[in-house]
Amino acid sequence: MSYLELAGLPSAVRWARRHTRDVLSAWGIERNAVETVELLVSELVTNAVRHARVPEGAVTYLDLAEVRRISLTLRLRRDRVSVEVWDSDSRPPAVKEQDLDAEGGRGLFLVATLSKEWGYYHPPMGGKVVWCVVTFCAVQREPYTWVEQTRG
Repeated sequence: MSYLELAGLPSAVRWARRHTRDVLSAWGIERNAVETVELLVSELVTNAVRHARVPEGAVTYLDLAEVRRISLTLRLRRDRVSVEVWDSDSRPPAVKEQDLDAEGGRGLFLVATLSKEWGYYHPPMGGKVVWCVVTFCAVQREPYTWVEQTRG
């Protein structure tokens, strides 16, 4: 399992993607599955950042003190990776009707299309967790392990 806590700022999406890529690569997950999970993490974290309600035009340290946190949990189970993104807004996620001309609104549609299953729940601590599961064929290579080399 991997857990990452982030400030609900737009930069959280980039850090969540990088963390996901690093963790899944270390777990030895095949490249196509890593790319799919990375995309879904990006969509779910983007939605969580929107719900973190960053103050408009926040420029001072005091403004940033109001930023809510979000969290990302990744779990590996045999042939699947589960992704959970928590934010403090308890409103349920809603898949929007797709408009081909719209610039946004496709995040949950992508999650529903590319994952084996997805959903949400309200944890006891409040807010909501939006989750999805991505399956893959098998581990293609050995997971990365740190090996200290000595010169002899």
